[in-house]
Amino acid sequence: MLTFDWWVDEPAVVKQFLKKKGISRRLLSRIKFHGGNIYVNERQAIATRQLAVGDHIRVVLPPEGKQEIIPPIDQAIDILYEDDHYIAVNKPAGYTSIPSQYNPQGSMANILKAYYQRQDYANQVIHVVTRLDRDTSGIMLFAKHAFAHSLIDKILQQKQIMKQYLAITDKLVGDHAHGFIEAPIGRSPNSIIERQVSVDGKPAMTEYELWKQDPRFNYYRVILHTGRTHQIRVHFAHCQAPLVGDDLYGGSLAYGIERQALHCQKISFVHPISEQKITIEAPVPQDLQELSQQ
Repeated sequence: MLTFDWWVDEPAVVKQFLKKKGISRRLLSRIKFHGGNIYVNERQAIATRQLAVGDHIRVVLPPEGKQEIIPPIDQAIDILYEDDHYIAVNKPAGYTSIPSQYNPQGSMANILKAYYQRQDYANQVIHVVTRLDRDTSGIMLFAKHAFAHSLIDKILQQKQIMKQYLAITDKLVGDHAHGFIEAPIGRSPNSIIERQVSVDGKPAMTEYELWKQDPRFNYYRVILHTGRTHQIRVHFAHCQAPLVGDDLYGGSLAYGIERQALHCQKISFVHPISEQKITIEAPVPQDLQELSQQ
């Protein structure tokens, strides 16, 4: 079972101290009633105990079990990073992030579940931190338990996870090599899938930098400052430079690639538990390498 240790720096009640550390009331209830434990100075303690400066508090999280609603799919998985709390995988194009009614067993969540089973992990619940569109390749980040998920979700909401993408177009996004696209994104009235720039949409900002060019293509490094559905695809199309292969938003299919030329290449963040800077990178997939060699 996972354990977490802290030293008290100011007087507080146990439950108040743990709340400041990110342990919710719901998680505290699970600790109390589902196999976890709390110790103060090596002795079992209740949540209403008063703490003094210098006290040592240890929390033992209960195992989460197997989450039977996501069936495993036993396929190869490319693990880019893993510790006790987080795992990052390299998602191929063609796989959804999570199961859906249209694709109930073809997701990275299903494949990761099988990996958890092979490793015989006590926690087999799937906690998705960052998602990707089905035909976007690259890094997906998962938390390995609920506490880790809640901690990194706060970082995500504070926009402290940097996500960098590779995007390939056959037109220039604008007149400058580096810039920002700020345009609100909402649903298209004619589709449940498609999004569009809309005055009544949600605020969205995309940063782009022209990384390199060849006679056919422009290669952009893109950083998301918001996380709207299809954000890069919509913003680039709005700038008259849809991604190569992105037929939903007007991208050309003339180059032999039938998915948007978009790859989540790098993620970096400060680990909320170890406090270490974590940078994860995913190699450019074969189809995009072949595209650049045309």
